[in-house]
This record gives sequence, structure tokens and C-alpha cells, in this order.
Amino acid sequence: MKWTDSQEIGLALAEKFPGLDPLTLRFTDLRERILALDGFDDAPTASNEPKLEAIQMAWYEEFQEANR
Repeated sequence: MKWTDSQEIGLALAEKFPGLDPLTLRFTDLRERILALDGFDDAPTASNEPKLEAIQMAWYEEFQEANR
């Protein structure tokens, strides 16, 4: 996975951290969780706010689906 794979990363985060509302995380914490994912293989320095926001929103969509 790369930083641009927001949907895939969002799903992976939702599976790894069920019940955690991603909107409660700071971007620094979100970034660390992404870097720790199995299968994530991109340069840590390639992240930026728009990429992290896209990932957070993809994860939030999964979070909402799981909590309906």
C-alpha cells in the first residue's frame, strides 16, 4: 500500500482498530498507525495533510458502516 491508496488503507485501519473513531485521532497518530500497517510500503516522508485526510475519511466511512 502507498499513501495514495486511501480506501485500502482505510479498510485496513478499520479492521485493525475496530471501534476506534478515526476522527478522534491527530494526524500524527494516524500517520504512525498507517506506517505500522502490514503491507504498507511507502516513504514516511511522502505523507501530507491531504493524503492523511483522505485516509481518515475512508476509515471513517468504514467506521460508520460498522456502527450502523
